Amino acid sequence: MAPRLLGARLTHAGVTVRITEVEAYAGAADPGSHAYRGLTRRNAVMFGPAGRLYCYFTYGMHVCCNVVTGPEGEASAVLLRAGEVVDGLETARARRPGSTDRDLARGPARLCRALDIELAHDGSDLGAGPIRLELDEPVLDVSTGPRVGLRGAPERPWRFWMTGERSVSAYRPAKPR
Repeated sequence: MAPRLLGARLTHAGVTVRITEVEAYAGAADPGSHAYRGLTRRNAVMFGPAGRLYCYFTYGMHVCCNVVTGPEGEASAVLLRAGEVVDGLETARARRPGSTDRDLARGPARLCRALDIELAHDGSDLGAGPIRLELDEPVLDVSTGPRVGLRGAPERPWRFWMTGERSVSAYRPAKPR
C-alpha cells in the first residue's frame, strides 16, 4: 500500500501537497512501529479503520502524520515523509517562512506544518475532511531503501519515493544511543 500513496494529493487549510516520499510501518510485526508493543492511547488510531490520519508529536516540537492502511484491529500505517506543494504556495510559504519552495514540505514535520496539520487532527477521516486524500494514477518509477532514523528494524527497505523527485528528504540513519 505504501508506494500507492506516492503521487496522491493531500489537501488541508488552503494547501495541497503531492506526496513524493513515504515509509511503511507494520504494527506488532515491526520494531520500528509505534504499535510494536500493542495498543496505547497514543497509537489507537493505527488500529483502524483504514483511511484515517494518525498524528503524533515527536522531539517535543513537531507533528508528523501517517495514513492508516490496515484492516481494523491490526495496526499499520504509512508515514507521509515528503511532498511538493502544488496548490496554495503562498499560504505554505507563510507557514514556513524562510524555506525554499523545494523545502516547504520536505520532511514529515515540514509537510505537516505546510498543511497546518496538528495533533487535534489525529483520527481524521481522509475521505470526509477537513483533511482530504485523493489518490492519483500509480507512480511507476519508484525507488526504495531503508527507513530514516530508526533503531528498530532499520534495514527494512520500507521507505519509498518518486525517483528523481527533488522534494524527497535526505536519508539519515539512526544515531547511536
